[in-house]
Amino acid sequence: MRAEVRERPFDPLAELVAYQQGLAAGAYGALTSFVGTMRDFNEGDAVLGMRLEHYPGMTERFLERLLAEAAERWPLLDALILHRVGALAPGDPIVLVAVWSAHRGATFEACRFLIERLKSEAPFWKKERLQDGERWVEHNTPG
Repeated sequence: MRAEVRERPFDPLAELVAYQQGLAAGAYGALTSFVGTMRDFNEGDAVLGMRLEHYPGMTERFLERLLAEAAERWPLLDALILHRVGALAPGDPIVLVAVWSAHRGATFEACRFLIERLKSEAPFWKKERLQDGERWVEHNTPG
């Protein structure tokens, strides 16, 4: 299981394929993934860009604990979380969550658990760039 926070852009599908190649063929029967991208709107305003900040070390440890908790709750074979920080533009991928298991039910439930907990508890801070200035995002959007 791997969690990674990075500043450089990534292609979620290429990352998923590359990671999955390291898994034993035939060991899993299901994969569920979620990709979150930056929207160009929030709270009724056009958003031109965003800066995503975090506490290095603290954020990675949180994500690793989250993966460990999911592995305790469901029979997972593997899981991956990739999360961007730094400057983002509308349409940029922000997060990839992927879960592998023998059966689909565990992957659906674990993937939803991971992204919901990540969105509500992970130590990330968003600063949006608007037409007339900047603002910190105070609330996540509902799932």
